[in-house]
Amino acid sequence: QVQLVESGGGLVHPGGSLRLSCAARGNIVSIYNMGWYRRAPGKQRELVATIDASDNQNYADFVKGRFTISRDGAKNTVFLEMNSLKPEDTAVYYCNAKGYIVGPARSAEFNSWGQGTQVTVSS
Repeated sequence: QVQLVESGGGLVHPGGSLRLSCAARGNIVSIYNMGWYRRAPGKQRELVATIDASDNQNYADFVKGRFTISRDGAKNTVFLEMNSLKPEDTAVYYCNAKGYIVGPARSAEFNSWGQGTQVTVSS
């Protein structure tokens, strides 16, 4: 019932930058965590970065110092600022959100995923 709309992917040269965004839509009561994951061909999905409602941030080692995650709580939106991109960053990037949604009797938890946005780093 919660839809995540992603944007910002594309083709960039090594060393370049991209900014991904993801907006959550639905009858949302609150979101306690949002994050980005990625999957490259032939690989398992892996965590990139997460951020919670208190702005606590968690990063995978391979993006520390290069990527920054942030959020706009009022708009239920999360961003991923990607700098110094490398060819190995090429993957489909997926947005994730966890929180509470309005239910018939009480609020229920949700765990929703976006459709993914392609990031390609190539010269």
